[in-house]
Amino acid sequence: MVARPTVHDLHHHGDREVGAGLVDLAVNVRLPAPPDWLRAELAAALGDLAAYPDVTAATEALAARHSRPAYEVLPTAGAAEAFTLIATSFSPRKAVVVHPQFTEPEAALRAAGHAVHRVLLSPDNGFRLGSVPGDTVPEDADLVFVGNPTNPTSVLHPATDILALGKPGRLVVVDEAFLDAVPGETESLASQSLPGFAVLRSLTKTWGIAGLRAGYVLAERSIVDRLRAVQPPWSVSSLAAVAMIACSRPSALEEAEKLAIAAEHDRDYLISGLQELGIPVLGEPRGPFVLVRLPHADRIRLTLREAGFAVRRGDTFPGLSTEYLRIAVRDRETTDAFLRALLSAGIR
Repeated sequence: MVARPTVHDLHHHGDREVGAGLVDLAVNVRLPAPPDWLRAELAAALGDLAAYPDVTAATEALAARHSRPAYEVLPTAGAAEAFTLIATSFSPRKAVVVHPQFTEPEAALRAAGHAVHRVLLSPDNGFRLGSVPGDTVPEDADLVFVGNPTNPTSVLHPATDILALGKPGRLVVVDEAFLDAVPGETESLASQSLPGFAVLRSLTKTWGIAGLRAGYVLAERSIVDRLRAVQPPWSVSSLAAVAMIACSRPSALEEAEKLAIAAEHDRDYLISGLQELGIPVLGEPRGPFVLVRLPHADRIRLTLREAGFAVRRGDTFPGLSTEYLRIAVRDRETTDAFLRALLSAGIR
């Protein structure tokens, strides 16, 4: 059955939760600013802004980073642009979005006039694919969107489960926007040329450049050509192209791995602190954020704002409700201050 539009605000994202004077635990961008070396490269490119963007070198750098031919890479203005390109260039008979997940795929599909079938994963089974009857993807689906690791659940699905979604005549779109925050990029499909699969990547989360909009698509040539045909000219800015090259170098990949390991330790510290307060974290988080369920969570969220902390409400994600909050992983000092505010917010 095709799901009808609901009251979910599909365009509500973490940036709407933040505000002046608030400690940001709502947005999943890990760094507060780009590292010095990246800022220096971006600054050095300012003198070239009179020229129209050329993403040739960026495409080649991303291709080399994933050991794929350049014709299987499409730079985009953030990973979110790819959702619009897919919704515009494809005419699915049955488009499926596996929820709860990032809401822009469904928003893009609906904006393009497509009906959307929602597959809702259950918290009782850790929001895992195919965990209970009824939450599986319909056989006749020809366009499927799934996140890995998934926003907001932080679940990392095994690559075998993602691959099991593939079938002739179906395009499976895997949103790996947070995969570079997983040490070793476990379960990634980015470096595999797989017919019927498109992998989306983002550079904005790890490198603190959400304002720059830098992402890309990895897919077989026919899909990339199809998306490129509907992409607006010069969609990817010159500075975004510079960031794509810089963040694809071996030294940057080594740094990203260290950041991922640090984030993993910080996430474990956050989970431990929440558990000490009697707040269970849902599923098995693998991304730089966690999902919790609390009675009166929406009231607690507002109380936290008064105390100076912004967290992400859960009810704008299909499959969740006002009882859910998503909390971004930060350093231990910030986490300690947040946990004190949470305790004072009346959770007990």
